Amino acid sequence: MSIMDDLMEGRIKLYEIERHVPADEAVRIRREFIERTCGVKLEHVSNYSIDMERASRRNIENPIGVVQIPLGVAGPLRVRGEHADGEYYVPLATSEGALVASVNRGCSVITRAGGATVRVTGDSMTRAPVIRTGSVVEALQLREWIYENMDALREEAESTTRHGKLVKIDPIIVAGSYVYPRFVYTTGDSMGMNMVTIATERALELLTRETGAHVIALSGNLCTDKKPAAVNLIEGRGKSITAEITVPGEMVESVLKTTSEAVVEVNTAKNLIGSAAAGSMGFNAHYANIIGAIFLATGQDEAHIVEGSLGVTIAEERNGDLYFA
Repeated sequence: MSIMDDLMEGRIKLYEIERHVPADEAVRIRREFIERTCGVKLEHVSNYSIDMERASRRNIENPIGVVQIPLGVAGPLRVRGEHADGEYYVPLATSEGALVASVNRGCSVITRAGGATVRVTGDSMTRAPVIRTGSVVEALQLREWIYENMDALREEAESTTRHGKLVKIDPIIVAGSYVYPRFVYTTGDSMGMNMVTIATERALELLTRETGAHVIALSGNLCTDKKPAAVNLIEGRGKSITAEITVPGEMVESVLKTTSEAVVEVNTAKNLIGSAAAGSMGFNAHYANIIGAIFLATGQDEAHIVEGSLGVTIAEERNGDLYFA
């Protein structure tokens, strides 16, 4: 009997194939099983150059191949930042026609206008568990305990990492008998999601020992991870960035084929008023398009496009020129 026969008869599971054959062979068998079972052909996903042995251990379960996305580049983009100062090319993976061309035109205008001044205005990664107490009175007592024992909680959290620093626990939301403390960390150059999760879990071990409260979930959705949330727009999650540039009026007209006044009106009517009317937390045209293409191109967690889509676009006419931020 072959492995395929065992799969078709239900004697082994899809996730068990690697126990019997090397990773690349397991991928082929699994793909063939899906083709037979679903009546489809998957020949295109079979062409790849990645190390499937390594990927199947670290990045993917039940692999059947690789999906390819066209990869383009925009630039050069002149950036005037504290950490990045120079001209850069931006990789963009997308199947949306005209996206790279639009970004490229924006890069051209920014670079010709002297570059965008960029600053990191906030730097934090968060984890907010939900903790159950016996009553609202106990919940308020727990909140006070957290405030009073901040140093001890910080010591426990930071004992798990060389790079993560617990900056604060704020806000601490009480809802009935539930408590939602938002642990806020700096994580160095790392995105740090796993780092802060492990650190928070260690701090909670101290909290439960000392208070008897019960942790319902390590994430109580006040973090807020991979979901649109006002707390992320207001407080930030990850790197909060501000970029600004003043584009000469004649360049707006010659390159963008419009006027500073027209850009300001569209931004106000669409990105500010229109977004407010919709109840949107993204007061912008489409940050998500560019961030999504960059995340796919650079191997980032694409679900965090949600947080990255939150932000406010500002446009002002200044003596005929266009200030944009």
